[in-house]
Amino acid sequence: MSSTPTEIVRSLLANTSSLSTLETLIAPNATYISLNYNNSSLQKIFPYAGSHPNEGPLAIYNTFATVNKIWSQEKFEILSLFGAGEDVAVFGRFTYRSRTLGKKTTSPFSVWAKVVEGKVVFMQFMEDTFDMASTVKVEGVGKYKVFDGQQEFEV
Repeated sequence: MSSTPTEIVRSLLANTSSLSTLETLIAPNATYISLNYNNSSLQKIFPYAGSHPNEGPLAIYNTFATVNKIWSQEKFEILSLFGAGEDVAVFGRFTYRSRTLGKKTTSPFSVWAKVVEGKVVFMQFMEDTFDMASTVKVEGVGKYKVFDGQQEFEV
């Protein structure tokens, strides 16, 4: 079994489809944050998004199982992984293709995890949600206004 916090997190990311492996790496009461804290609009697109306090390995397993239903993973690459004490940071990129529309994208991702006594007790996963949502968007545009005095624009 992996022993250092960085080895534990690397193993977790390599085994997201194995609940039995995740159960050896993640504390039963671990908190998982996927993409944001709580955004009901985003949860319509990504039902796994938001905070999953004290849900343990099942929260991470269910998230990645749902992700696998929405997209096929063509590449998942860790570019940098390092730790200090109980904190671990991971930066990388992945290429996914939506199963419904066949749209492909490459997104950066980052992970912040805390490992205490050999178990992940907290994990936060971030990605380019705007880009990922575009792979499942059928039609239409969104209107935006970023700065005062700026006219609205569509994307």
